[in-house]
Amino acid sequence: MSQPEALRSLLESVAAGNVSPTVALDKLKHFTYEPVGEFARIDHHRQLRTGFPETIWGQGKTPDQIVQIMAAMRQRNSVVMATRIEPDVAEQLEEKVEGLRYYPMAKIAAIAPVRIEPQYPGKIGILSAGTADLPVAEEAAITAELSSFRVLRLWDVGVAGIHRLLDNRHVIAEASVLIVVAGMEGALPSVVAGLADCPVIAVPTSVGYGASFSGLAPLLTMLNSCAAGIGVVNIDNGFGAAILAGQILRTAGKLQ
Repeated sequence: MSQPEALRSLLESVAAGNVSPTVALDKLKHFTYEPVGEFARIDHHRQLRTGFPETIWGQGKTPDQIVQIMAAMRQRNSVVMATRIEPDVAEQLEEKVEGLRYYPMAKIAAIAPVRIEPQYPGKIGILSAGTADLPVAEEAAITAELSSFRVLRLWDVGVAGIHRLLDNRHVIAEASVLIVVAGMEGALPSVVAGLADCPVIAVPTSVGYGASFSGLAPLLTMLNSCAAGIGVVNIDNGFGAAILAGQILRTAGKLQ
């Protein structure tokens, strides 16, 4: 049975009273995708299932492929986002995609309203240990903002100058969930988790000298943290940290 035929059958079952709207909605969560050329299948119903639309992983895709995927996605989504977009690729996309906005620090290209109003309660606090960690931290921040969450930023507060963090404890106190981005030895999440009363998502970065092994050392530090309440995502994965933080806040909203 084709997708249109399956959809018609489902709608007829709802109209006849054989299937409840709740059951139909659950079926629709896993219902449809859209082929784009021979290289992509867009999962249009991901937002219905998870609360967030599918995001385009830009690295490894050609500009033309990204353009085609964006063109299909913008028909159904108010926000279309692509990550890991280098500046030269962004220039090519801007020539072909109307209304595209590029965030150079985060390397995110997006079709989005000029202003996105927060739709969820709570705030996501994002802290970076050093200036070199900003690309990953900004990837998390822009992802969260495009996903309709409030974001608090606090940059360059690593443990080498711990007074910088302590002078800004109000950011930790205001946050409902924290994302802490750090390279080198990756100690900042442990310190923050010892001060915070909310979940902490640690993001190791590939910043550091040779013995940091391109982020492996801070990853292991974060996994071995003695502070409770820390979850760790993959190296340089600011996007994943933002989505996890958003899921935590969305889930908290369901429990109210």
